[in-house]
Amino acid sequence: MDLSTRYMGLALRNPLVASASPLSQTVEGIERLAAAGVGAVVLYSLFEEQLQREVAENARLVEAGTESFAESLSYFPAAAEEELGPRKYLSLLERAAAAVDIPVIGSLNGVTPGGWVEYARAMQDAGAAAIELNIYSLPGDPRISGRAVEQRHIDVLARVKAAVSVPVAVKLSPYFSSTGEMALRLDDTGADALVLFNRFLQPDIDPETLAVAPPVGLSGPAEGRLPRTWIALLYGRVQASLAATTGVASSDDVAKYLLAGADVVMTASALLRHGPDYATVLLDGLSDWMKRKGFTAVDDVRGLLAVPADSDESLQQRAGYVAALRKANSGNYGPW
Repeated sequence: MDLSTRYMGLALRNPLVASASPLSQTVEGIERLAAAGVGAVVLYSLFEEQLQREVAENARLVEAGTESFAESLSYFPAAAEEELGPRKYLSLLERAAAAVDIPVIGSLNGVTPGGWVEYARAMQDAGAAAIELNIYSLPGDPRISGRAVEQRHIDVLARVKAAVSVPVAVKLSPYFSSTGEMALRLDDTGADALVLFNRFLQPDIDPETLAVAPPVGLSGPAEGRLPRTWIALLYGRVQASLAATTGVASSDDVAKYLLAGADVVMTASALLRHGPDYATVLLDGLSDWMKRKGFTAVDDVRGLLAVPADSDESLQQRAGYVAALRKANSGNYGPW
C-alpha cells in the first residue's frame, strides 16, 4: 500500500501529520510521534507575546542588578540580554530536525509585522522544513472592516514569503465573509499550503462563580464537516496544498478528508486522547480501508468526492442544503 504524498513540495511517507500540541514540546515527544509513523510534525506555536514578556522581564532583571552595584554587571552573562524564549524554541527545532527523518514544521503565532519576519527567518535558519503561520486574530473592535482583517493576512504572508525560502502555510479561520475568495487571494500571494481550519477557543460563562471560564476542549468528529466542505470546494481551484485539521478521531475521518481533496490530514486531539502511538492505529486503519475499497495509493483516493472544478459551487452547496433539510423534515436526523 502506497501511503506516500506531497505537502508544500515536501515528500511525506504518509498524509498523517501531528499538528501543533504539547506532544511536540520536547525532542523525546517528537521522536515518539515519528516512531509511531506520522508523516510530519508541526512544532507547538511560538507566540510573539511570550517572547516580548520574557525580553522585558530579562531586561528588568539586568537593569535592577546594575542599580545595586557595579559588580552586578557580572551576574548576568551577555546572553542574558538576548531573547531566551526564541533561543529555547529554536534549539528544540534544531535538535528535533536532526533527531528524526521526517519534516519538522515550525509554527508561528505573531503580533507585529516585524515579529513575523524575524522569527520566521530564525526558524528557517534552525532547520524548519516549512513554516506554518497561525494568524489568530479576533477583530474585537467593531470599527475594523472585514477587508482590513483580510488584508492583514495577505500582508503577513507577503512579508514572510519575501523573507524565507522554505514553504509557508497559512492556518485559516472559517469566519471570513467569503472564505473561498480569501483562499484564492492567499494562493495568489504565494501560500504554499492552506490549513483548514483554526479552532477559536470560545470562552464560556460560569453562573455560579460569576466568572468567564476559558475552556480548552479537544475536537470531535462533527467538527470535521466544515473544513471538509471547504476542502472539497477548493480542491482543483488553488495551487496551494490543502491541509485538513480538526475533527479527526478515527481512520474513517482521515479517509473522508482525503476523499474531499486534502493533501495531508493533521490531528492533535486524537493523539492527545490516546497517546502518540495512536498514529499507528490511524494509519493501519487507513491502509485496511484502502485495501477493502481497492485503492493502492493515496493519490487514487484524493479528491474523489471533491466538487468538480467546472461546476457551479453555489448550486452544489444549495443542493446539499436543501437535501439535508428535506431529510431532517422527514424525521431522519441521522447520527449527531
